[in-house]
Amino acid sequence: MTSQTNLEPLAKALAQFPVEQYDEEYETSGDHHRMAAQHFSAAAKHHLLAARSDDDGDEDSNARHAYLAYQHQLHAVQYTEIAALNSERMENELTEENFGA
Repeated sequence: MTSQTNLEPLAKALAQFPVEQYDEEYETSGDHHRMAAQHFSAAAKHHLLAARSDDDGDEDSNARHAYLAYQHQLHAVQYTEIAALNSERMENELTEENFGA
């Protein structure tokens, strides 16, 4: 078996979770959470593909999937931070709690 044959089921699974693009005018906190989840999911799948590639000795595929996993993880963290920062309720609670406003 080649590395490509071993990776086909995982590659198909990864394709089921396309990263959607949202119009910035309509982004909500929920949209940001969904985008973060999609990127974390894609990162996990690329980590699995990188691990399989490493097991099969395919250095090129391993490096490509490791890089893609890293990129998805960075995007996921960014969307997570945006969602947290845009949470008015938490912002108000933290402000009142910390500063007695």
